Amino acid sequence: MRLTWRFHPALVALLTSSFALIAVIGSDSVNAAPAPRLAVATFAGGCFWCMETQFEGVPGVHAVVSGYTGGHQANPTYEEVGAGRTGHCESVEIRFDPSRISYEKLLDRFWHGIDPTQGDGQFCDLGDQYRSAIFYHGEAQRLAAERSKKAIEASGVLRKPIATQILPAGPFYRAEEYHQDFWKKDPLRYRTYRLGCGRDRRLAEVWGKLAVKPSVH
Repeated sequence: MRLTWRFHPALVALLTSSFALIAVIGSDSVNAAPAPRLAVATFAGGCFWCMETQFEGVPGVHAVVSGYTGGHQANPTYEEVGAGRTGHCESVEIRFDPSRISYEKLLDRFWHGIDPTQGDGQFCDLGDQYRSAIFYHGEAQRLAAERSKKAIEASGVLRKPIATQILPAGPFYRAEEYHQDFWKKDPLRYRTYRLGCGRDRRLAEVWGKLAVKPSVH
């Protein structure tokens, strides 16, 4: 007696679609592009709300985090840093893809979005906690920062000496969550602060047409 195997048409259709899905998933996993290797840049330039908008959305920049660095106390709070008791300054940590944007390009954007000649803070925010600084990660970043500083000095654009520090990066402490992407969470307060502090007005005085405008609004 000869046995003949017969499958229900619905079962055949289900098996066919399942094998096709497995093939697609396998193909995607084989052809998927590897995740980019991200580098880190750390800058201080006064209020970190404004520093975030200086780099957010720039092609090649994957993340911008507000935080505190350059001080002597672990896990400082906003109130402690603001009181000038910890030695930290408001800063941003930038994760970027070097294959899409170079560290030199980030440096250029940094310089032209601050007042490098102001040594007592930045714009209306006075105190060491608002000082401007480049915190380099490794020798290559240090050399790039030094070169960029010398190039600006040689250009003669600035009327006063550069006060911005170039320092080795240390521990970076993420700021409280309500500070992250503050320009999104409270846009009216952010814009009111930025206008009242005179940041853009002063940048125009220092850099003219070279001044960097916020990359996001």
